[in-house]
Amino acid sequence: MTAIRWIARTLALIMILGGLIATIAPHYLDRLYYDGPESGHYDGDHFFNPDGDADTLHLPTRGGRARFLWRQLTGDDGRPAWPESVPVHASRPVARVEGQRMIATWIGHATVLVQTQGLNILTDPIYAERAGPFGFGPKRVAAPGVALADLPKIDLILISHDHYDHLDQQTLKTLWQRDRPLILTSLGNDSVIGQVGVPATALDWGQERTVRPGVSVVVTRNHHWGSRWFTDRNRALWSSFVVRLPGGNIFFAGDTGMGDGRWPEEAAKLGPVRLALLPIGAFRFVPGQMASGSHIGPAQAVQVFERLRASTAIPIHWGTFRLSYEGYDTPPRLLDAAMRCSWTRMSRPGARFSAVPLGTPMTIGPVPVIPPSVIALPDRTSDAEMRRCLDMPQIRALR
Repeated sequence: MTAIRWIARTLALIMILGGLIATIAPHYLDRLYYDGPESGHYDGDHFFNPDGDADTLHLPTRGGRARFLWRQLTGDDGRPAWPESVPVHASRPVARVEGQRMIATWIGHATVLVQTQGLNILTDPIYAERAGPFGFGPKRVAAPGVALADLPKIDLILISHDHYDHLDQQTLKTLWQRDRPLILTSLGNDSVIGQVGVPATALDWGQERTVRPGVSVVVTRNHHWGSRWFTDRNRALWSSFVVRLPGGNIFFAGDTGMGDGRWPEEAAKLGPVRLALLPIGAFRFVPGQMASGSHIGPAQAVQVFERLRASTAIPIHWGTFRLSYEGYDTPPRLLDAAMRCSWTRMSRPGARFSAVPLGTPMTIGPVPVIPPSVIALPDRTSDAEMRRCLDMPQIRALR
């Protein structure tokens, strides 16, 4: 065993022991992020998924929590190798995009810059080298597609939940001190953001905040969970967002499993979706797995895309931090296959959902008019149809 591997396993063991200590000392690390009335997804102490939490509570592999954490931290589970780093051609966005023009730039993981209507909107910004506390956690393999110093003045930041790969306190502090943006999140996460002196506005599912006349943000349901430590699980709410805009909405899924699968249709009722930001990675924790309770995979992301009836989608939450078992380029390859299986190719021939390079500005077209000749076609692909279509040797060979 090399010295580097020995050090990595030692550090992993320390983290596991720390986690076990945290588990038996809940009052040390538990935090009350939110105190409010009970609701259909809050019991007075913790938030929950109204469509059930069972699939987000159990570990995606066998062997218990300690074994799972050990495998995750050491990679000792036969997972395919990832590159140490990947080339990124970073760009410098324009200062503003006026009117109904829309430009979106994937910066990495769930961080996307969307520019339209003279607004600069940023989702789940993370510029940390590691996605975890105290310098631990998965290491970034792709540099940001836009350097932090090259970001234009940010007007609006959306924070989906409190996991370290989505709520990066230092990045938020830097952006707040520089730009004073409006930061919108769901209940309880404002407390976590406030730990570094940054104010945020927290809303419940279904609540709406006006950004300016004609532009607003609705906090919408998805299917996930939250925690900064081991014992503060679900003290803060998770969410997706709809940014309501002239000419078509933006939907940001945050981090989500499929759950009951009805939340995309709930978001679509708020108006036509011009751009959807949908996660496709961190879905495989054992060979062949196509989704987990907490994370949709590419096949389910296509089904979400269908239910949103979105014009364009950008896949996010892949290729930046290694959080699961699948190979580096498995998510976009599987996404391409799933899109070929989708009814979208006929019912909405102009719709786009495929990987884009980090840092490349992408012009988002207007919401197209659907010809009457294709409106009658099926607008979604069933689970059985998707499984049957993807059951081919080249897909089974993906790791």
